[in-house]
Amino acid sequence: MTKAKLVEKMANDAGISKVAAKAAFDSFLDGVKKGLKKRNSRVTLVGFGTFKNVYRKTRMGRNPQTGEKIKIKGRNVVTFKAGKNLK
Repeated sequence: MTKAKLVEKMANDAGISKVAAKAAFDSFLDGVKKGLKKRNSRVTLVGFGTFKNVYRKTRMGRNPQTGEKIKIKGRNVVTFKAGKNLK
């Protein structure tokens, strides 16, 4: 399902315009993004799942073309764990 189809479904289910549904959806996404700004933060939607910001440590990797070892920098990665109702 694309973002446009999801916004259309939200508008139909709630009985609101597509513009209002898009604004609500964008607001939701902004809230999730702001909630995940800090390291080890999480956003939990009961019954749906949990978004968690996790820091991956610096590690050694390998260039698949040359086989040369390279250093992969540590960075923040967002993970998602599905809730009971979504499974």
